[in-house]
Order: sequence, then structure tokens, then C-alpha cells
Amino acid sequence: MAAPQYAPADLPEKPHGFFKLVGPGAVLVGLSIGAGELIVWPILTARFGAAVAWAAVLGLLLQLIINIEVGRYTLASGESVYGAVARLSKRWVPIFLVLNVCGWILPAWARTCAGALKALVVGPTGPGEPWLWTAITFAMVGTVMFGPRHVYRYLEKITITLVVIMLVGLIVIAATIATPESFVALAEGLSNFGRKPAGLPTYELFSAIVFAGAGGTTNLMLSYYLRDKGWGMGARVRDHEGSTRAFRVSDTPPNRNRWRQWFTHMRADQSLFFWITNTVTILLFVISALVVLHPAGIVPEREMLVLQEAAILERVWGSTGAYVFLAVGIACLFSTQLTLLDGVARSCADLLHSNYAWASRRPFASWYKGIALAWMVAGTLLTWAWSSLPPAMFLLSAGFFGGLAMALYCPLLLRANLVLLPDFCRPSRMETGLMGAVSAFYVCFALASIWVVGTRLIGY
Repeated sequence: MAAPQYAPADLPEKPHGFFKLVGPGAVLVGLSIGAGELIVWPILTARFGAAVAWAAVLGLLLQLIINIEVGRYTLASGESVYGAVARLSKRWVPIFLVLNVCGWILPAWARTCAGALKALVVGPTGPGEPWLWTAITFAMVGTVMFGPRHVYRYLEKITITLVVIMLVGLIVIAATIATPESFVALAEGLSNFGRKPAGLPTYELFSAIVFAGAGGTTNLMLSYYLRDKGWGMGARVRDHEGSTRAFRVSDTPPNRNRWRQWFTHMRADQSLFFWITNTVTILLFVISALVVLHPAGIVPEREMLVLQEAAILERVWGSTGAYVFLAVGIACLFSTQLTLLDGVARSCADLLHSNYAWASRRPFASWYKGIALAWMVAGTLLTWAWSSLPPAMFLLSAGFFGGLAMALYCPLLLRANLVLLPDFCRPSRMETGLMGAVSAFYVCFALASIWVVGTRLIGY
């Protein structure tokens, strides 16, 4: 199925007022916080203190550069980045389908949310198996995804609300428990650039950098948020049910001026909501772990982190402190579960519906709902079977497949922006150099990941 030609069109005028267009960056924050910020980096802090805090900031900076290039393509064309990748070669389509499935099918994020919800409602030892509480969280997610006609509008409102709850809760927690010594340790960790503790494997550090922020294929989901919000050429895409129609900006002085306005706004949005907000939240989580977990020598399992930190805070604040942290944790995890499931369903539906004739005969909305429902059922079943999964399955983690995906799509995205967009929309030499450096970083990560996982699988 050949990709449709770009239709020439003028860029729409950008509405005045920065906050009238708020949404895409905030939704990406909601997607980011529940993975790296809440789980990965507090555990690293519990093990090594703030020694690798610099790597969290680096990971977010790398992803800011990626997001700007994702935004560039969608602002200029109204098409998702997957559309650009398919235009370069259809051979990439099944590869990214596989990476999406393998990267996110193991429901660690859903089970962690279920555990925190159970602890808040009936207590950690209360009734209900993990698979049942996981099904409950999926049902809550399904209510948001399948209820309203315009999913993005409700997704945006709910995610922004959850992000506000997270930020306020984290600030209150940090202000209550942080000490001058913890801030000194954090400052030392941030200035310790490029160094890592001897006991931290390089592969594990790279994995943590991948998930400082969104990570994996989730950065590409920004395309859908920009299009649904009507940014740039996204406003020209009338069919919000997954149309593959794309546009090419006509090279005229008014369009050049509008492009500068849109692109400047998009960079500011990503800098404020994705980069700065994520940096603040990840450092607040590091501070909390630095005070609560590290001094006690407690290194919790990923699934138990929220519960164990809540139990420790209960000693400081009483039951109120525990419930506050559980509420913050649930807000983080639920926002990630919601936006991740929505984004994966969109991505897979887009890849299928836009590139295969047999898939295009079925409405995009039908693919979206079917994939989301299948994902929820599979997640619940995998939670039920969690203890019986072979160890090799856990090596096929989101970090591994996320790194592979980024190693592939970073150079592809750069090439698409250099060859598919009008000259005045393309990245400058400096921007090309930055994205080239980001691509090289993730390619190195992917090669290291393949080596490590390959040797471990041979060992099993």
C-alpha cells in the first residue's frame, strides 16, 4: 500500500497565548513519570545514593532533542513519525510493530499500579490477587479510552490533573523530609558527570538513561498529541480517526513566518513541560529516595517500591504520610498506564491501518479499540502467569527493546526531516549535529544491549 502524496497547503495561523495550546507536553510528562522517575531512579538512588543523578538529567536532555525533531516533522506535515518512517521504507513497518509489542507487553507498570491501589484501598495484605487488581486498573483505563468520543480531550484533562497531583504531592513530601545534607549530596551527584559507581553495570546505567523521561517508542507518541491538538499542519488533518493524509508547507513568506511561530512555540512547550517538569519531578523522587531508602540500606523490588516507601514515610508522618505517598504513586502509575496503553494502541493501529491494504478496510477506530482491549486482556493474563514466566522473558524488557527502537528511529527521524520536509522546515547544521550525536548514543546503547542480552540468553 503506497503512501499518499503530500498535499500542498498553507500553515494555519498559530493562536495567540501560550497556555491556549497547553496539552501535548503535559500528556508526555504524564507518560514519563510512572516509568523512570517513580521506579528506576529511586531504586538506583537507594543503591548508590545520588552518584548518578547526572545521568537522569542527561537522559532528559537527549529526549528533549528527540521530541523537538518529532515535533518538527508533525508540525510541518500533520503526519506521525511512523508515516515518515514508512515513506523512507516499508520494511521498517513490521520492525516497529514488533518493537512496540515486545517493548510494552510485559505489564510491570500495570501490576505496580495495581499493588499501590490495593494497598490504598484494602491494605497490602488485603483480599484480591495481583491479577484481579491489575484487571481493575485496566477497567479504569478502559473507561477513559472507550467512553468519550474524543479520547484525546479527556486524556489531556485527566493527565494534566494527575500531573498536578504528582507535583504538589512530591513538593510537599520533599519539603517535609529533605535535609541540607541530601541537597548537598544531590548537587555532588549532578556535578559528577560521566562517572559511575563500580558496582553499577554500564548496561543498567544506559537502561536508566533511556527511561529518564518517556523512552523507547513513547517519544514518538508526541506526534499524535500534536496532531489531535491541531498544532501546525495537524489542524489540516480533518479525519482524526487515523487518516494517513499528509501535507507539505508551501514556501511563501507568510508560511515561513508562521513556521517560525509554531516551531518556537513547540520548542518552548517541550522545554517547559517535558524537560523542566520532568527534571524537577525526577530530582524530587531522587531526594525522597536519598532520605528514605538510601540511609536505611533498603533496595526494594520494582513492584514493591511504592509500598515500601509509603511504609517508611508512615514512620515519619504517620498513616497520613503513607496515604499521601500512595496517592502520589497511584497518580504517577495510572497516568503512565493510561497514556502508554493509548499510545501503544494508536501506534500499532497507525502502523497497520496506514501501510497495509487489508488493514485499511477496517476503520482506524476499530483497530485502536481492538488492540487496546487485547492489550488489557494480555496484561491481566501475564500478571496471572507472572511467577511461571521463564527468566529469559524478563531479559526482553522495555529497556532493551526501547533502546533498540531509539537506535533505529533517531537516525531515521533525522533523515526524514532532512529529505522529506521543505528546506525552510529542515533542521539547521547545529540541530543536525545534535540529533546525530543523540543517534550515535542510542546506537552504542543498542549494540551494548544486544551483546549483554545475547550472552545472558546463551548462559540460560
